[in-house]
Amino acid sequence: MAIGGLISHRNFGSFVGSGKGCESQVRGANSTAFYGKFSTKTARQVAPIVPSSARLRINCHLNGVTLRLPATHLPKKPRGQWQNFGSPKVNRTCAYYKSEEFDIPVEAAVESLNPEDGSGEVALVEGNVDGAAPWWQQLPKRWVVVLLCFTAFLLCNMDRVNMSIAILPMSKEFGWNSATVGLIQSSFFWGYLMTQIVGGIWADKVGGKLVLGFGVVWWSIATILTPVAAKIGLPFLLMMRAFMGIGEGVAMPAMNNILSKWIPVSERSRALALVYSGMYMGSVTGLALSPVLINRFGWPSVFYSFGSLGTIWFALWLKKAYSSPEHDPELSPQEKKLIMSGSVSKEPVTVIPWKLILSKPPVWALIISHFCHNWGTFILLTWMPTYYNQVLKFNLTESGLLCVLPWLTMAVFANLGGWIADTLVSKGLSITTVRKIMQSIGFLGPAFFLTQLSNVKTPAMAVLCMACSQGSDAFSQSGLYSNHQDIGPRYAGVLLGLSNTAGVLAGVFGTAATGYILQRGSWDDVFKVAVVLYIIGTLVWNLFSTGERILD
Repeated sequence: MAIGGLISHRNFGSFVGSGKGCESQVRGANSTAFYGKFSTKTARQVAPIVPSSARLRINCHLNGVTLRLPATHLPKKPRGQWQNFGSPKVNRTCAYYKSEEFDIPVEAAVESLNPEDGSGEVALVEGNVDGAAPWWQQLPKRWVVVLLCFTAFLLCNMDRVNMSIAILPMSKEFGWNSATVGLIQSSFFWGYLMTQIVGGIWADKVGGKLVLGFGVVWWSIATILTPVAAKIGLPFLLMMRAFMGIGEGVAMPAMNNILSKWIPVSERSRALALVYSGMYMGSVTGLALSPVLINRFGWPSVFYSFGSLGTIWFALWLKKAYSSPEHDPELSPQEKKLIMSGSVSKEPVTVIPWKLILSKPPVWALIISHFCHNWGTFILLTWMPTYYNQVLKFNLTESGLLCVLPWLTMAVFANLGGWIADTLVSKGLSITTVRKIMQSIGFLGPAFFLTQLSNVKTPAMAVLCMACSQGSDAFSQSGLYSNHQDIGPRYAGVLLGLSNTAGVLAGVFGTAATGYILQRGSWDDVFKVAVVLYIIGTLVWNLFSTGERILD
């Protein structure tokens, strides 16, 4: 009998059928085919040895056939078409399908067969029994969302930092001085400032998927149009950079809203650290590729090439992302239970309690600390290539490549800090203590290494100090950047919008002020201001911040 051959054959692909009159063909990855008729009972007995990677191709020839199949295999249309195949998740019922062939995971079909309903013919079974399912099918859905957010932030900083490299040849072509360069660099933050709070409110009310998708498309278009605006005139360039800031301004609040719904508290630091490390890797990628593109194709090429990548991301985002676990039909019951078992309210926000939010000292600790933190971070983000070029005498290519090191360090240390923070929480240390430890490192580390820049004698030591400064700065992802979801998960988007508004103001004033300071002073003066603000942030954070929930 085919059953004997099926069970004893080493490399079978395997089969299961349903109901009476069910005819099958079983084929292994490298074996001959087996034929036979199996009852539902027999199929269920065979099911435990069916490899999850095998695939079942089914022909339903009879109306009235009822199969209980995963939601991912259900049709988007009323009849006759199945699509969007994925890993088996939520069971639903579909019936009355015309004769068509569909690929369905064997295990899903076995578990889904309904012995009471109808009959059908299984025409072919085939699969790879030697290999496991691809890693992207085994990845928990919440981490798929995290990786998509990571990619969005990678594109975000690629599109942002390309100007810091392109500004060097652009300055020569258009005759810009340091003050004009500072104005151009800060114009991005004009738009970025406008959409922080608005983006947070929008994300908390309508969901982060729509808001983040809008942001990526908007800033990608603005990036592509930047060379056109620059050639028309300086006012148009300033306007286009501001438009780009409008798109990127909604990204962080939208992401924070999404992750507050998708990520359990035990994984929060790691998830946020990974997403924010996308920004650092975006800086690495942008700073490394921009000099190469400029040297070969001219400075406009970096804007055209980087901006076009947003369309690819947007297509994946529409297909795979959902604002919350409740809206995702592909989410497994087990993962949904894990995510939803937290105490975070999933009810949509209708009214923002501004008076309550602004009356809480920990909220103001977030706002002030974010300002102090971003002053130094944005100075390094926008002015580092110029520092390498003017002070360390590196050329354009060297400036771009050496700027990669500090951001690469941040990407590594952000994830290291996230792992340390989540480990400390799992060991029983209070969230408040963990957040204060991590953010103190994020403040005092950069302050110390920036003070050493005036004492170093070689370019290599200067680059090392920059790298150490940025590496310790990355611990902030497990400090203040994780704290919005701690103190008010329902309003995570609004809280990040508030604090990041202060951070953007630091970018606006700090980036522009650096240009004016350099016309009248030195780089030591620039770094001294940043160090003072780092120390103020440390004091405010340790006195007033908390990891406990203060907003419901």
